[in-house]
Amino acid sequence: MKMDQTEKLILEAIDQHRDEIIEFARDIYDHGELGYKEFNTAEKFIKKMKELGLRTETGLAITGTKAYLNEEKKDTASLALLGELDALRIPEHAHANPETDAAHCCGHHAQMAGIFGAALALTVPEIAEKLDGQVVFFATPAEEYGEIGFKNELRAQGKIKYGGGKCELLRIGAFDDIDLCITHHIAPGDDIIVGSGTGNGFVSKVIRCLGKAAHAAGTPEQGVNALSAASLGLQALGLNRETFRDEDCVRVHPIITKGGNLVNVVPDEVVVETLVRAKTIEAFTDAAKKTDRSFHAGAIAMGAKVEITTLPGYLPTLAEEALPELKRAAELSAPETNVIEASGHTGGSTDVGDVQHLMPVYTFNTGGVKGGLHQVEFEVTDEEEAYIVTAKMFALGAYGLLKEKAARSRELVKNYKPVFENSAKYAEFMDQFDSKEVLE
Repeated sequence: MKMDQTEKLILEAIDQHRDEIIEFARDIYDHGELGYKEFNTAEKFIKKMKELGLRTETGLAITGTKAYLNEEKKDTASLALLGELDALRIPEHAHANPETDAAHCCGHHAQMAGIFGAALALTVPEIAEKLDGQVVFFATPAEEYGEIGFKNELRAQGKIKYGGGKCELLRIGAFDDIDLCITHHIAPGDDIIVGSGTGNGFVSKVIRCLGKAAHAAGTPEQGVNALSAASLGLQALGLNRETFRDEDCVRVHPIITKGGNLVNVVPDEVVVETLVRAKTIEAFTDAAKKTDRSFHAGAIAMGAKVEITTLPGYLPTLAEEALPELKRAAELSAPETNVIEASGHTGGSTDVGDVQHLMPVYTFNTGGVKGGLHQVEFEVTDEEEAYIVTAKMFALGAYGLLKEKAARSRELVKNYKPVFENSAKYAEFMDQFDSKEVLE
């Protein structure tokens, strides 16, 4: 495929920095941090951006960071390249951080390497001058929705309102100076995937079953067993599963984070955390009501109380056609790699879907890994594809959207039909899922 001079310069610049990009990726991979705790990861990114002479904004939604290129051209178009800072708690993984138990079995370290590599190329003066718009290198926190109890503590302290990083960034207006985005995810296998299918949205719940403590062997009749109430709630939820329609792709997957205090004391508090996911807002709202009823029933049966805190999660991911500029980027970056267009539906969720409800977001996946995502078997097998091809696609995609007076970006933004007209309308909608009920 024929390349223009700027495309050649982009590929050459990234190849020249290959070792530096891989070293950065390995460092992030070995030092994973959990959502809203990614202080060291953010600092590493900030340091690299400042070394490139970019102005940075830090501390956005606790750890989020934006670095700006070509700010004087922001009125023409403003394109964000998104990378995610957080990892997962998988302490058994070979590259788990022993200080945090976090491992990048999600591949977020490859995103961070990709936008770092893209920044190395796009800041080259001969390349930057060909970009007729602003580029924002955006490191975002807390994409993996876990540790709900911890996030509730942050809410109580007034540090966040939403559990998802991009949701919180939208709420505080950190996306208000951005017109469109490019984002990436890793995928097991060797293919490059462009575009995205649909994905589930969800709400999160913390369910506290409250009973009465008593001697578990001597006077159990004087207690109210919160664990029994929770167990009945889980069973009722299981029986409700047959009412979930197949086409709604409902997923409810609770864990017990507190099951009692001592084995010889009747449990007086049991805590269950769960996400309630589905393909549409209507479907996960219905499943959430059934989840509440199930635990209410368990509490009634045992004479316990139940406190249910519901928080906004993520909106469903919207289907997105493969962007021609990203297909071209794939063919230039990895000419011998198969490029396919995304389709179908996944039961998983991402806060990228929330951003899609306000602006265009264009996705690509690279391979170079094996083993399932979010699994201990996850392994990087090809650093060239996982890190270097990712960087090249980010950079070439940005160039394709911002060259020639950013005509392509302006066209895409003009033709996009957002669900919410601004971040305030988005937050207003999300707040309807913020509630706390005590049922006796």
